[in-house]
Amino acid sequence: MTGGFGCIGSWAAKQLIEAGHQVWIYDLREDGRRIDLVVDPERRAEVGFIEGDVSDPAAVLKAVADCGATHILHLAGLQAPICRADPILGAKVNVIGTLAVFEAAAALRDQVQRVVYASSAAVHGPAEAGSTAPLADAVRLTPLTHYGAFKVCNELNARVYWLDRGVPSIGLRPWTVYGVGRDFGMTSEPTKAIKSVAVDRPYRISYGGLQDLQYVGDVAGTFVRALHHPFEGADSFNLRGAVESIETFVETLFEVVPAARALVSHGDRQLPIAPSLDDSRLQAALGLPPRTPLRQGIAETFERFTELKRQGRLDLSDLE
Repeated sequence: MTGGFGCIGSWAAKQLIEAGHQVWIYDLREDGRRIDLVVDPERRAEVGFIEGDVSDPAAVLKAVADCGATHILHLAGLQAPICRADPILGAKVNVIGTLAVFEAAAALRDQVQRVVYASSAAVHGPAEAGSTAPLADAVRLTPLTHYGAFKVCNELNARVYWLDRGVPSIGLRPWTVYGVGRDFGMTSEPTKAIKSVAVDRPYRISYGGLQDLQYVGDVAGTFVRALHHPFEGADSFNLRGAVESIETFVETLFEVVPAARALVSHGDRQLPIAPSLDDSRLQAALGLPPRTPLRQGIAETFERFTELKRQGRLDLSDLE
């Protein structure tokens, strides 16, 4: 797994270990800040680590060969703010890194059965004016960010690897992922709001409008399912969670934690990505994905943050 120390990767590692799979994480360094919040300490030692740069094709190939990986979950990438500030670096990690993973899978075709990788809802631009219908995934992709453009490139390259070299792959497009471990990126603010309430700090979500709010455990579960569910070919799919306004998210947080009413506020700017995505093709290919109700997801996240605070293990650096 690349990007295994990130938010989705940490939750995916937890689920894979609990299902009895051997997990190896390939990354520049071993950074347990997120995975230690999610994986029980007694299971943490079961996660193997290989040091390396995802944009180094030879190193990626060696890592995949050395650990005998049969499935690759590719989550490594730089988020939208970094890609905006440094597009060259963003392309190196997000595009070259993805090509390196697919090159390794193609070279070890008899060993590697499938690549599952993180695309993003950022491949879509904003919805057409006045449109409220869910946007299908098989539409013309019109990203408005370098990050989204890099993800489109990855989806197209994945298809070519299937056509030219027979590498099966599934790309998944998360939207606003929230939950423990989500501490960076354009859509991390709902999670930061929950964390702020857990430590009795004020927080303002800088935007408003509709969002597709997806609980991280559900997103990780869909990635894990994509690794093993019967599938042939190369395709990319929208993910869908609770399509609600930020106003509704905040009101739900107030219901879960009444004290939040004095702490959390929000803006009204709609983010420039279609807020409602159709996941019917995903359901047809992989079955109904897990969907935690918004209230339950907020409550579980708040309870975990509160417990981590009690243990003295809650990192607040993302709130500074």
